[in-house]
Amino acid sequence: QVQVVESGGGSVQAGGSLRLSCAASGDSFSITYMGWYRQAPGQQRDLVAGIFTGGITKYADSVKGRFTISTDNAKNTVYLQMNNLKPEDTAVYYCNIGASTGYVFDDYWGQGTQVTVSS
Repeated sequence: QVQVVESGGGSVQAGGSLRLSCAASGDSFSITYMGWYRQAPGQQRDLVAGIFTGGITKYADSVKGRFTISTDNAKNTVYLQMNNLKPEDTAVYYCNIGASTGYVFDDYWGQGTQVTVSS
């Protein structure tokens, strides 16, 4: 089993910055993928940014040039640096870890962290 814990959400004004962190922990697991998703009220949960082992990244068009995903593999931690935040970035942000434990691959989700951007 893999535990996923997020931190770093909060409230900022438009144009501000926030950095989200997500740490994975557990026994004997190997991470394949780390990503961030977000869900606004009444909306579906959508990909914000993701990174695969090897460094391949993917971003939602709406955040390209403003958000950066990075990892500290030694700490099993993924970060999301969010700059030039806009009110439409307001949502609950969820960390997603794709990992294998033994021969079983599974998705693991954090509890979510609220990001609120005011105009």
